[in-house]
Amino acid sequence: SSFMQLVELEYRERTELALRLVVFGGETLDTAALGRWLAIRPATVCRLVNMYGITETTVHVTAQEISAELVAAGSRSVGPALPGWSVRVVDARQRPLPPGASGEIAVGGAGVALGYVDRAELTARRFVADPVSGERIYLSGDRGRMLPDGSLEHLGRLDQQVQLRGYRDELGEIMAVLL
Repeated sequence: SSFMQLVELEYRERTELALRLVVFGGETLDTAALGRWLAIRPATVCRLVNMYGITETTVHVTAQEISAELVAAGSRSVGPALPGWSVRVVDARQRPLPPGASGEIAVGGAGVALGYVDRAELTARRFVADPVSGERIYLSGDRGRMLPDGSLEHLGRLDQQVQLRGYRDELGEIMAVLL
């Protein structure tokens, strides 16, 4: 969202910024809005990379270089898993779903956290063994689907979680307290 302000400024004033690489992460990227930027600064001048990673993985897990074709398609792809990571989309019983089917994003790899401090129940619910590989995976609560090329498409949240000033808040919990 902050980059869109820079896009507007650059489109209006053509400031000739010396940017060669922009990495997006932390929120869902509206690739369609990047058309104006690519019209001024094509990928040969400034690469745009969309990455997916969550606090529980400590770093990014996927990467997708943004092209004019992805922008035109309004793609929500965050790319394939980076080396050392696994990404899959699973159903409610953690079984892998076929490409194109929507479900929960599950990630595995050496960077997956051990769990939540003093939250044993939540840790047990979110950090589980993959029923197929036995690998320890984290169930993200994010909705996604795998594309036929092995890229992950991020489709939002499965619940009503929102982020306010960097903190995760469950709207249902807020409503329960208010009621």
